[in-house]
Amino acid sequence: MLPLIVVIIFIALIFDFLNGFHDSANSIATVVSTRVLTPRKAVLWAAFFNLVAAFLFDVHVAKTLGKGLVDLQAVNEYVIMCGLLGAIVWNIITWYFGLPTSSSHALMGGYAGAAIAKAGFGAILYGGWLKTIIFIFLAPLMGMLMGFILMAALMWIFHDRSSAKINGVFRKLQLFSAALYSLGHGTNDAQKTMGVITGLLLTAGVLTTFEVPYWVILMSHFAIALGTLFGGWRIVKTMGQKITKLKPTGGFSAETAGGITLLITAWAGIPVSTTHTITGAIMGVGATKRLSGVRWGIAGNIIIAWILTIPASALVGAVCYFITSLFT
Repeated sequence: MLPLIVVIIFIALIFDFLNGFHDSANSIATVVSTRVLTPRKAVLWAAFFNLVAAFLFDVHVAKTLGKGLVDLQAVNEYVIMCGLLGAIVWNIITWYFGLPTSSSHALMGGYAGAAIAKAGFGAILYGGWLKTIIFIFLAPLMGMLMGFILMAALMWIFHDRSSAKINGVFRKLQLFSAALYSLGHGTNDAQKTMGVITGLLLTAGVLTTFEVPYWVILMSHFAIALGTLFGGWRIVKTMGQKITKLKPTGGFSAETAGGITLLITAWAGIPVSTTHTITGAIMGVGATKRLSGVRWGIAGNIIIAWILTIPASALVGAVCYFITSLFT
């Protein structure tokens, strides 16, 4: 049993690494596209604050994902392993096509699909899913509204200043906003891996109560920070250039709006998508110019990928479980 637990923890950390790899673009796209930092410096900056988040926040999101979505009494170690594999496969597919989909929702979908394959729909805790489903739509809207308001306020405050001076100031302020967003990304997404590992330890009898061990917190943040260092460059172009063109003021507004939204939802224990949040914030900033300032065709393709993520990863998770069950 112990070797299996170690293998599944390793798979969870691979997912966490790929989460950072896949979502690093979300953390750095605006600061790179506005040329405040080079890509190499940007990923170092984002990875550092992904790691720092381990020491600053509680683990409300980990508890929601680990014990609030699937009945742990109805699953076993193989369900958790196959849920992780479902999420990893979907992340690799969407990374290849450059789609900024949600690693978080891929994990939730894969986990649910594997659980349904083993125990049927009775394994799903529908109450825990309600707020998650609501925030699939609400989180990007929060980011969009906050990004729009912040950008509009800056345009009104600095409308009579030269753009060169304003860009100079906000190039420096973007370091702060990028750090804020990376803190939100680190605490929200690393906690999802913590929740899965803690659920595994509880299911296997290693733990008697759902309390996240400190070594799990550190390992999860280290893995996501390491993934961020390697980066998902295909998605940087989509996030930083294809949706709308950003200047330092826009980058600052988008990152600040996204970071605040992520910290609020992490405090509330809601496992939202960091990808959805920052995409919404970028759209909100672009919409302050004019509605045509956002390339809605690209945005529409991204939204379709969002909608597909949970059912697609659930299907992959279920298939993984059926295959695994043939050999166990």
